[in-house]
Amino acid sequence: MAGVSAIRVLVVDDDPLVRAGLTLMLKGADDLVVVGGVADGAEVGAAVDAHAPDVVLMDIRMPALNGIDATRMLRRRPDPPHVVMLTTFDADEHVFGALRAGAGGFLLKDTPPQGIVDAVRRVVAGEPILSPDVTRRLIAHLAPETEDRRRDDARRLLSRLSEREREVAAAVGRGRPNADIAAELHMSVGTVKSYISRILTKTGLENRVQLALIAHDDSS
Repeated sequence: MAGVSAIRVLVVDDDPLVRAGLTLMLKGADDLVVVGGVADGAEVGAAVDAHAPDVVLMDIRMPALNGIDATRMLRRRPDPPHVVMLTTFDADEHVFGALRAGAGGFLLKDTPPQGIVDAVRRVVAGEPILSPDVTRRLIAHLAPETEDRRRDDARRLLSRLSEREREVAAAVGRGRPNADIAAELHMSVGTVKSYISRILTKTGLENRVQLALIAHDDSS
């Protein structure tokens, strides 16, 4: 049975079979507890108020309010929950928008159960759920005419950083976890976390996934 420190998860998907399947997967982990499930983004605000989840697993495509708009709504709240988007990816070209809206990452709906459990744990721990390969695939979905604007925006934000902060940001952009960044830059994991927190404050970004995308834009 989940303990008092269990990670609280809300499942949001318009397919009742998907909600049931995700709930069953997550209940198999001792440190996770599913606190609720709703069928549309329009129901998310009330569900968050009622259940205070740490993590929302959010489908992108829903009939009334899609996952991107629901994520934007959540991110405007004080102390919002982490959001992990659910997608089929190949059929969905809105993943990049979801990450820009403040999602902490995304999962394919056919991700193995242990991968979903690990992703929930990682997003709560502040680790990225976005590999360099996935970043490249996401960027490839964007219209070419937006590339210059994204690069200019990225360079404007990163110009606020010190040289050392930019090194940390670049490592985040390569999808490196904190332990690898610490080893690469010869600092402690705690120092890496402090740098990332300071970088987010200076740039006005909401999480390290957004930072990874900005760093990727800067290097493109």
